[in-house]
Amino acid sequence: MLETLTREADRLGAICRDEVAGQGVPADAIALLVRAHVRYAGTDTSLEVPVAADNLGAGAQGETVLAAMREHFQAAHRARFGFIDETKPLVVEAISVEAVGGGAGIAETEEAIAASPLPEPTERTRIFSAGALREAAVYAREQLAPGHVVRGPALVIEPHQTVVIEDGWQAALTAKDHLVLTRAVALPKRTAVGTSADPVMLEIFNNLFMSIAEQMGVTLQNTAYSVNIKERLDFSCAVFDHEGALVANAPHMPVHLGSMDKSVETIIRQNEGRIRPGDVYMLNAPYNGGTHLPDITVCTPVFDQAGAEILFWVASRGHHADVGGVAPGSMSPLATTIEQEGVYIDNFKIVDEGRFREAETEALLLGATYPVRNVVQNVNDLKAQIAANEKGVRELSKVIGEFGLDVVQAYMGHVQDNAAESVRRVLDRLRNCEFTYPMDQGCAIKVRITVDKAAREATVDFTGTSPQRGDNFNAPAPVTRAAVLYVFRVMVDDDIPMNAGCLRPIRIVVPERSMLSPEYPAAVVAGNVEVSQAVTNCLFGALEAMAASQGTMNNLTFGNDEYQYYETICSGSPAGPGFNGTPGVHVHMTNSRLTDPEILEYRFPVLLEDFHIRAGSGGKGRWNAGDGTSRTIRFLKRMECAILSSHRKVRPFGMDGGEPGELGRTLVRRLDGRIDELGGCDQTGLEAGEAVTVITPTGGGFGKA
Repeated sequence: MLETLTREADRLGAICRDEVAGQGVPADAIALLVRAHVRYAGTDTSLEVPVAADNLGAGAQGETVLAAMREHFQAAHRARFGFIDETKPLVVEAISVEAVGGGAGIAETEEAIAASPLPEPTERTRIFSAGALREAAVYAREQLAPGHVVRGPALVIEPHQTVVIEDGWQAALTAKDHLVLTRAVALPKRTAVGTSADPVMLEIFNNLFMSIAEQMGVTLQNTAYSVNIKERLDFSCAVFDHEGALVANAPHMPVHLGSMDKSVETIIRQNEGRIRPGDVYMLNAPYNGGTHLPDITVCTPVFDQAGAEILFWVASRGHHADVGGVAPGSMSPLATTIEQEGVYIDNFKIVDEGRFREAETEALLLGATYPVRNVVQNVNDLKAQIAANEKGVRELSKVIGEFGLDVVQAYMGHVQDNAAESVRRVLDRLRNCEFTYPMDQGCAIKVRITVDKAAREATVDFTGTSPQRGDNFNAPAPVTRAAVLYVFRVMVDDDIPMNAGCLRPIRIVVPERSMLSPEYPAAVVAGNVEVSQAVTNCLFGALEAMAASQGTMNNLTFGNDEYQYYETICSGSPAGPGFNGTPGVHVHMTNSRLTDPEILEYRFPVLLEDFHIRAGSGGKGRWNAGDGTSRTIRFLKRMECAILSSHRKVRPFGMDGGEPGELGRTLVRRLDGRIDELGGCDQTGLEAGEAVTVITPTGGGFGKA
């Protein structure tokens, strides 16, 4: 290894030196930077580490270089993923060499310059500033000289732009001809809605907390292994306070984000007094904070610098392409017990004080009655989730370092207070209402929303909803809660993060042993993806806010022991008062995307024959729903294929006189040309050359045409 590294570093270094020297840089002014791309054996994520190229030769110095490379790699791996693995050998898969020389420093310093009298403005005008019309002086840029200070409200006209100086601001021309704007008059103290916090700082922290969750999501996407997470973006990331209450999230999957806090609360409750720095936990148990088994939540505590107190939590939830069960993809429409749906994970410590428990994790995933089919894919996606959480830990630590712990904790409370008051303002506009939502299975979801105007609170009561079902159309209570949180957040006009504060003024009543609160061992896989959409439509129907969406995610899975794939297929968005729907988009509780055709066909033995928008298929009304889609996939190898869907019998409702949307269909084209139509929840085997077509239902129209 040393010999190979030395040879390649010398060869690439010579090429780089010659290239830079050819640009006129003296040889003694050229420095070489050698970096190795290193990964653990059996993984596919390499990290860049520096190499001391001058000491690469054989002997003690070379061994020292290798030891330094290992040390740098472990530090980089711990920073990225939050753990290291001493048992795995390292692989150097590539090296890179960079030659640098000939640069010169640039100093940009401003000389102090005294203010000088302003010339008369070229004219005066009126501008709208800070909510009112104000008199403003107008200056041409060529009138101004270094030392001039223009106080707002004013305009400075330049050849290619106009600089607006708002009331309370001033612009100074510096010695280097830079126009620098600064606030000259302090803003009066203001408070945000529902809290005593400064509204500017509240907006900063709203976006800061959301930004942390977004950065977690980027890390997860970049390091994930499966198409389902890396390409379809079927994941969510969020930040929680020390009690597990949701503070902020990225705009990922609403059905995940509204229910993840229950997973975090479960981890806190079941491990109280035993959580240490470097520990990471995972969970998918639907009866203990999870949703359905493919959604695995990874939770990481954020400790103080002393490692003594848990300050916050970060968590990521990813939909794994397969977690076992009776069918590839773990989304079988025929499953009737939780065991048939895959591996059940309840409060499992996946990282123990910085050590990734790989052997124990694999034993868990492979030890169930229906084990996972691709444990390498599962483990690598879990490592990506751990890495995403570690990114959140680091970013929260930066925020604490910049603003102080007391300020960060205070604004975590303020953003929730602001959300609570924003929802109360929605409740002020609502009246008592109710709705019944029939489903293809013969069951129905019922809701009654009662508003207490004096207390500015509401009760969302699902009493009357059908009992727990023998199929898998059962939604664990956190899923129903997620739908309520999403709907009331959507009703808020202000740009606030979806967080626990949104539910403070709302009491949710879910009858026990109903299809919205099932008991073990009920199957639940359709509850997360189908019933969640039904609950959302039911709530919007009661509020008369918009017509029904397609009301399904059209969950298509296919695979065998080698391949497993899952996707949700979009339709059009519903119409509402004053707006038409949009064709071909995911809506409501799903916010994923479809895999690019090139990636789909590269990673799986299939061909995407057709995917198009069905013009004119959306529900009609004064405002029309968005048009649905048709998607045809042809198989190049024999696969098991399953569809888990809704609205194959009951049309999605229109609102206020609008027409309902169209029904969906799933068709299979056999080798002999015969077309079979599958049920809404069905599965079948497809031979090489056969194809499946999913025609999506469409949303309803709003208002009489």
